[in-house]
Amino acid sequence: MRTSLRQTLNRAELDARFDQLDRAITTWMARHGLFILRIGLGIVFFWFGALKLFPGLSPAEDLVRETTYFVDPDWFIPVLALWEMAIGLGLIVGKYMRITLLLLFLQMPGTALPIVILPDAVWTQFPYALTLEGQYIVKNLVLIGAGIVLGGTVRGGRLTSEPEA
Repeated sequence: MRTSLRQTLNRAELDARFDQLDRAITTWMARHGLFILRIGLGIVFFWFGALKLFPGLSPAEDLVRETTYFVDPDWFIPVLALWEMAIGLGLIVGKYMRITLLLLFLQMPGTALPIVILPDAVWTQFPYALTLEGQYIVKNLVLIGAGIVLGGTVRGGRLTSEPEA
């Protein structure tokens, strides 16, 4: 009987310590997660944009050239690069978030063009097996989701680790 009571107390103590640790971790995540998300997303946009300024460095360059055949890629790719870098800088600095996120959401439909215009470059087996280029495009769903989360904070909203009572 003593062992059972001791096990119960140890279990309750373990549960309490786990809850305390869980609260500390989730509180830290809620406090810092939006900042980390914004900076990380900004780095991705700035970096991918900057690569487009140097012919041959961006893995997306050929895809952009083939997809935007209706405009001259020699001027369009540098404009796209600067656009993406502006999004990245806006996210990193954290100012003018409405304009920054508008630029992000205006740019995103263009990233999906290859799905319609160049399906052979996107799929090895439609609709489930993607090429490397297809994976590059589908990852934009995460970027869109991150943009939506950040957009939800432009009026001062924040994350919380505890639900309201």
